[in-house]
Amino acid sequence: MTTKGSKLKTNKEELLRFYRDMLLIRRFEEKAGQLYGMGLIAGFCHLYIGQEAVVVGVKASLEDGDQMITSYRDHGHMLACGMDPKGVMAELTGRAGGYSKGKGGSMHMFSAEKNFYGGHGIVGAQVPIGAGLGLANKYKNTGKITAVFFGDGAANQGQVYETFNMAKLWHLPVVFVIENNRYAMGTAITRASAETHLYKRGLSFGIKGVQVDGMDVLATRDAMKKAARHARSGKGPMILEMNTYRYRGHSMSDPAKYRTREEVREVREEHDPLDMAKARLLSENWADHDALKAIDKDVKAVVAEAVEFAKTSPEPDPSELYTDVLVEADA
Repeated sequence: MTTKGSKLKTNKEELLRFYRDMLLIRRFEEKAGQLYGMGLIAGFCHLYIGQEAVVVGVKASLEDGDQMITSYRDHGHMLACGMDPKGVMAELTGRAGGYSKGKGGSMHMFSAEKNFYGGHGIVGAQVPIGAGLGLANKYKNTGKITAVFFGDGAANQGQVYETFNMAKLWHLPVVFVIENNRYAMGTAITRASAETHLYKRGLSFGIKGVQVDGMDVLATRDAMKKAARHARSGKGPMILEMNTYRYRGHSMSDPAKYRTREEVREVREEHDPLDMAKARLLSENWADHDALKAIDKDVKAVVAEAVEFAKTSPEPDPSELYTDVLVEADA
């Protein structure tokens, strides 16, 4: 079946940028999966393949200085924030050239320069931290907002509801982005959640929620633009439920036998975020197949360079075990 491109408003330059950004995330994650299989990446590794439209659309609607924070499925968010693929890949492989000096790995990378605050390995832990960033923005009157990403599994955590309450009580400039990929760690949302419409989860606190096609980069862009205006204007938090889909298992150790191959294939063939953007580019005559192949070639070169940097970057010196453990503060 032919994939149809989104009909939402855009232009050639914007959609080409979105397409390239999503393609970079996909090619990077595909390569990360290969390196994991080769034993060059150890520990946990959660891939973002299939969900690229969520973070690319959200990031496109943020202003300079706005912040992002997410869970352990975070490589795509780093790349969308403009973090160097070489530093991200080096961190994945535990090398000194990584963003956390090779000590954080897949789940714990940060870049204050890019306003990216992790990468957090505990389910739902980033949600109250994200609200803390929002509190700082309000207290300092920076005019900035925080996009807090978490999944459908984390949506059932108690600390999420504590955060909702405080965020609304204090009218914090935060947008909660729920990446609903249907399965959490491996259990279907229909089996784990009494209320499966996650955009409604904030209603008892007075938080407005919207459900979005998270596979359509233009839909995520438009939804985030409205939510960002809401939060930035002093009206407090908002929830965006992004209905998306991950093609791989929860992590690299998950064979994902809890869903059928037919289900995955149907999404890939009919509602893939990259294919929808590609279809629109072709239908509008904004690009031809040769131009799109050239973009793919360029992206693959960027990823190959990142892999080479990671492989040649040294491992951390053993003395690094004793650094970045405590922060000394003035009395």
